[in-house]
Amino acid sequence: MSSKRKIKLGAILHGVGGNISGWRHPDAITDASVNFELYKHWTRKAEEGKFDFVFIADGLYITEKSIPHFLNRFEPITILSALAGVSSKIGLVGTLSTSYSVPFTVSRQFGSLDMISGGRAGWNVVTSPLEGSALNFGKTEQQHPSHPERYKIADEYLNVATGLWDSWEDDAFIRDKESGVFFDPAKMHTLGHKGDYFSVKGPLNIARSKQGQPVIFQAGASEAGKSFAAKWANAIFTGQETIEDAKQYYDDVKGRAAKLGRRPEDIVIMPGIGPIIGRTQEEAERKYEEMANLVSIDKALDFLGRFYEHHDFSQYPLDEPFPELGELGRNSFQSATDRMKELAKAENLTLRQVALRVATPKPTFLGTPESVADKLQAWFESGAADGFIVGAATPRGLEEFIDEVVPILQRRGLFRDEYEADTLRGHLGLPIPQNRYTRQVVV
Repeated sequence: MSSKRKIKLGAILHGVGGNISGWRHPDAITDASVNFELYKHWTRKAEEGKFDFVFIADGLYITEKSIPHFLNRFEPITILSALAGVSSKIGLVGTLSTSYSVPFTVSRQFGSLDMISGGRAGWNVVTSPLEGSALNFGKTEQQHPSHPERYKIADEYLNVATGLWDSWEDDAFIRDKESGVFFDPAKMHTLGHKGDYFSVKGPLNIARSKQGQPVIFQAGASEAGKSFAAKWANAIFTGQETIEDAKQYYDDVKGRAAKLGRRPEDIVIMPGIGPIIGRTQEEAERKYEEMANLVSIDKALDFLGRFYEHHDFSQYPLDEPFPELGELGRNSFQSATDRMKELAKAENLTLRQVALRVATPKPTFLGTPESVADKLQAWFESGAADGFIVGAATPRGLEEFIDEVVPILQRRGLFRDEYEADTLRGHLGLPIPQNRYTRQVVV
């Protein structure tokens, strides 16, 4: 097995897609977000392409102006458990909020998925930016935790979750019929956590899988988010649009991790990309224009509003400078809204220009299979990324990437030809975490 560093690849399975009007494309399958046969096809296709994992995003609050995919989609743990049964190697990663759930249940759910799949589970830890989420959990919008507090909750939450996952030592279950001994009580551990936000006795009623614990993913881009990721994440889903910004983020987070005593190579940083591929550059450009032209300005304003607590942007003149919004958006999508405001000011953009640019961004990775592979290689080899999470910017975007770009990366020795492992940690080159109750203390 080659020890050469190779690109990691994940596939985000996003139903009818993140484009607010993408479902109208002639090739789109309009019920894609709840089409189990399609999710099975995508998962099998990604496994055929030797991807590290598939990824299911999620959210907890919708309105009539939400992206169509958000209105009617699978809950992550449910769909991933089903996909575990139709796959054998590929990792299974799902989003779940620490702001609107409890650690014991979530630890048990991901522990179960990890056991069902034979060590292929990953948890994308989010803190739920939308204030409206509170309304679905018996609270008011004013009770939605502030941005800093959400990360404090998440920090304690992961202390609890990782502790619960260590409830059983790996050889605790003896299952000796003759002696009647099912387990060794000395190898069962009660957490007994009492903190600021949670009180959890334990132990968890499921053991560790062969990868030890589910892989922790995170997607924070704010200062608090980056510090949280540096402390807890095994893999990071990020979203920089330029190689310079990606490299700055990469160095920043890995540097923070090193200061916390972690090995930087134990964090895999993977920008999300939505490549558009054509036989020529012109064909790829036409595919982008087809998708962009599906979005009306009214829909673009609706999409923009989601980042600003569903603010109504229709009240402003379209062709005047982007409105002053003060702190609006900073308690939800802080890094994204800060970036929009800075861009609008720097380029003197109108509201129309910002809305259309946000709703229909031109992909960084757009062109022929060779040019897309060239750019992936440049980002990877320059230290801007360890891999990429691939979303379908067009209805057949994932299949085209697997069929046309992956073989180029394989020929260049940048991506695997066959799986080297059968766990998600194995795919990502991550160590199995030692059980805290058996960990050797160096003195």
